[in-house]
Amino acid sequence: MKHAVVMAAGEGSRLRPLSEHWPKPVLPIDGRPVIATLLRELAAAGCTLAVVVTGHLAEQVEELVGDGSGFGLQVRYARQPGVLGSADTVGDVRRFVEAYAASGAAGALAVRRDPPPDPPHRVAVRVVDGLVAKVIDDDPGNPLAAAPLWAFGPELEPFLVGLPGPPFELADAFDRAVQKGLEIAGIEIGKTRDLTHPVDLVNENFPYLGS
Repeated sequence: MKHAVVMAAGEGSRLRPLSEHWPKPVLPIDGRPVIATLLRELAAAGCTLAVVVTGHLAEQVEELVGDGSGFGLQVRYARQPGVLGSADTVGDVRRFVEAYAASGAAGALAVRRDPPPDPPHRVAVRVVDGLVAKVIDDDPGNPLAAAPLWAFGPELEPFLVGLPGPPFELADAFDRAVQKGLEIAGIEIGKTRDLTHPVDLVNENFPYLGS
């Protein structure tokens, strides 16, 4: 049985003023809400339950998603009262899940070459022989950027204790695990499509609108 946590609580500050009225997860790519596409991909990858963490304009996200039956899985919600970070509570999801399961690693991070690293919001990840050597890499020549797709096995749970914050970040927990010698798979996925700035909403929906 595969479960997933979907982080849908952020304020999307770089998307303002759009995100002042609509939460980022309900904004569309190709005319479909981002969270709808993600939930369908999770269901196709074998996930049966998704816990959706909501916060900013939570009611809009929860009204859209409902109980998850429209997307082929069960959905529960966890309300995040503030910007507490990714540890407080879209690419090829199926391939990522299968690669993680085959790796035998304690956890996994998805990395991508397109879009490339663009600190501070899209950091580089150092991957050596398929394993994460550095969760946040400061090498400007590293072409692998972090993607917002993580696999978190039970061996990593102790590394959530005592994280600095808020915000509490999964990157810190994974970094601790790497330093302790746990294997974290670095799984490269294909090009992803991000909504980071208001102009991205136009760029990512223009072909759909023009069809």
